Amino acid sequence: MKVDMHVHTCYSRDATLSLENIMESCRRRGLDGVAITDHNTIAGALALKEMAPFLVIVGEEINTTKGEILGFFLKEEIPQGLTPKEAMARIREQGGLVGVPHPLDRVRCSAMGQKALLEIWEELDFLEGFNSRVTFPSDNRKAQALAQAQGLPITAGSDAHTAYEIGRAYVEIPSFNDREGFLEALREAQIFGRLTPPWIHIITTWTKLRAKLG
Repeated sequence: MKVDMHVHTCYSRDATLSLENIMESCRRRGLDGVAITDHNTIAGALALKEMAPFLVIVGEEINTTKGEILGFFLKEEIPQGLTPKEAMARIREQGGLVGVPHPLDRVRCSAMGQKALLEIWEELDFLEGFNSRVTFPSDNRKAQALAQAQGLPITAGSDAHTAYEIGRAYVEIPSFNDREGFLEALREAQIFGRLTPPWIHIITTWTKLRAKLG
């Protein structure tokens, strides 16, 4: 299965992707599934899961006091503004999995960074090792090396906010049926990815500004 494990819908204030856009883009790019990881909401993920003929992992990119955390296989929304450990506890309470997106991205202010990451390291289920929106390729390589050194499963995702980006990064992973099967399959996954050109951030910034003004 080819799965892009970091995709935003129009339910994120800085994204333009309708649910129909996502389904069509996945079809054209040969993806078998996506993890929907909107900012601080699972509404878009739940809606797409009802519509899509392919795998949809219900996720959320949660803004904590020390950077963003990913929750997968969620049933309930996690509020922003919690500490990392509080957010992680709420994910665990509903049987979800915990990871960290773009952990060592030196440009992105929402990145957790190595110091905060190591404080919660033993409680993580996976680490995002390739994010297409990372500016410097070495930041992805460092994340992968850190995960491999600790034996932590690695995900990859486009971090798509536009249709152009979907599928720029993904994992090829054996089929799985549930949360436990996902983690087992992820250890056998292969990562594929290309970085997104920096100009894409102009679209994101404009979309976020328009949402505030509108």
